[in-house]
Amino acid sequence: MLDTTIKGLHHVTAMTSSAKKTYRFFTDILGLRLIKKTVNQDDIETYHLYFTDDLGSPGTDMTFFDFPGVGKGSKGTNTISRTGFRVPSDASLEYWRKRFEEYDVAHGEIRSRFGKRYLEFHDFDNQLMQLVSDETNHGMAGGTPWKKSNVAPKHAILGLGPVVVTVSELEPFTETLTQVLGFKETLPAEDSLHHFEVGEGGNGATLLVDHQPDLPPALEGYGNVHHLALRVADQAALRHWIDRLNEGNFRNSGFVDRFYFQSEYFLAGPHILFELATDGPGFLQDETYEKAGEILSLPPDFEEKRQEIEEYVRPFDTSDANTQRK
Repeated sequence: MLDTTIKGLHHVTAMTSSAKKTYRFFTDILGLRLIKKTVNQDDIETYHLYFTDDLGSPGTDMTFFDFPGVGKGSKGTNTISRTGFRVPSDASLEYWRKRFEEYDVAHGEIRSRFGKRYLEFHDFDNQLMQLVSDETNHGMAGGTPWKKSNVAPKHAILGLGPVVVTVSELEPFTETLTQVLGFKETLPAEDSLHHFEVGEGGNGATLLVDHQPDLPPALEGYGNVHHLALRVADQAALRHWIDRLNEGNFRNSGFVDRFYFQSEYFLAGPHILFELATDGPGFLQDETYEKAGEILSLPPDFEEKRQEIEEYVRPFDTSDANTQRK
């Protein structure tokens, strides 16, 4: 029987001012693995970096573009405004608070929301992120901590957690979530935040919708999120969703083959770009587990352009991608 359920969060793609700095931040400080160093398949002058768990599991990755010449983004409404990551326990948040202080990472205080503890922080671009405790979590399982990380395994990031989407008009967006995509509002709202889950639910399948009608629209640029991808099982499920979104007259890309997964992009709200992405075939089909991320990897259709691509992108060294962090 065809499983068309949206399973949860697949990946978040953001923009950075420096691929090199992002590489160091995500591997040396956050303890995630660079599973793939490739290019934006729609803009070959731009890197596309994938940071995941040890195995490159869907639902564990935050990815980055480094568009040449792009300006700094501005915060506001009608945007994917904060990326979440899961950590094992409430005690993990205290571990991370101390770690952020050690590495001089800007962060807030440990707080509670929707019955879970969380810790907000941001990187050098003011890319907004948060850690959310799995202590009382249910639903979708997390990933596998990166074995070469210097983060204590019992406190390591397990994958994506609740992602915040800020909207100016609440009802049209939440109607898309519930009536089209199958999300459910599972907890009473807290202040301007509304809590939605999909599939098995839990931190790996949660969106927090922040209703902010009085903020100016966010402007795209580095330091902001480009799009959010949601998980579907396979190509058959993806084609089901392409038909469903066409029937609903959503602006969408149609079927796109990214080699590592297949997807479709669509506007879920004003300037809010969502993607539906398949769980497979995965990141290790063209690289070994032992060497993944060390060099520029290109899907087969792009190999003939390798020389051209390597002249375009700004080179940076990831040869230590599989070296034990200290």
